[in-house]
Amino acid sequence: MPEIRHTPEAPTRTQALAPGESIEAHRHDDHQIVYAGSGVLAVTTEAGTWFAPGTRALWVPAGCVHAHRAHGHLDLRLLGLPADTNPLGLDAPTVLAVSPLLRELILAYTRDPHDDGPERLRLRAVLLDQLRASPQQPVQLPAPTDPRLAAVCDLLHESPADPRTLAALATAAGAGERTLSRLFRRELGMSFPQWRTQLRLYHALRLLADDVPVTTVAHRCGWSSTSAFIDVFRRAFGYTPGIHHRRVSGSGSPVRHRGEFTTPRSEDEIHDVRVHRHRT
Repeated sequence: MPEIRHTPEAPTRTQALAPGESIEAHRHDDHQIVYAGSGVLAVTTEAGTWFAPGTRALWVPAGCVHAHRAHGHLDLRLLGLPADTNPLGLDAPTVLAVSPLLRELILAYTRDPHDDGPERLRLRAVLLDQLRASPQQPVQLPAPTDPRLAAVCDLLHESPADPRTLAALATAAGAGERTLSRLFRRELGMSFPQWRTQLRLYHALRLLADDVPVTTVAHRCGWSSTSAFIDVFRRAFGYTPGIHHRRVSGSGSPVRHRGEFTTPRSEDEIHDVRVHRHRT
């Protein structure tokens, strides 16, 4: 068992990570906010994996052992807070919605971590106010402990597009369908369809960060059509996969209100906008 690195003070800084690069498991005595200015961030704890595109940040409470992994070129923004500063009163890792204002505050505050002037102190006060107003978002893949449930989850991790029903997967794992259904709710806090959707979204974010076309991502992750994938993705993250792809590639920021679009700059975005207009 490798030794867990202990860094008492959670740093406030920026850090670039290449695709696939990771930061090994560690813990702090402080709280920390982790945000990806570009790319997609995956943070893993013993409870599961949280994933955060540009409209999400992760709250990591003091003492929580966690590891980071980059999908796409990651512009990592780390913001440490003393253990007695907990604006949301959270004691477990939590994904937070990041508004356009909160995004700019995080980027500005982490840009020069050694500045302790009065302007930066005022910036920190506004940032904490915005954090208090940030709604929590269920963007997580909880980790199963029951071996029967873990076997089913592993099958779908290997092939997110696997169309089998829970009954068919239960047979393959040597378990009962009702038993697995109860385990999904008891251990993972969600139904089987909800967990599978979260899994597919997680894999979709990873593939999009690797420049895989939207249509291919939809097929590999098990959606019946590209338009169905776009709809689920937009409902989950507030923008379309094509706009997300442009952001993680570093050519722009899609953080905007739900339903708003910029001028399309790629075939994927043009397709996304046409589908959105057709459906609405």
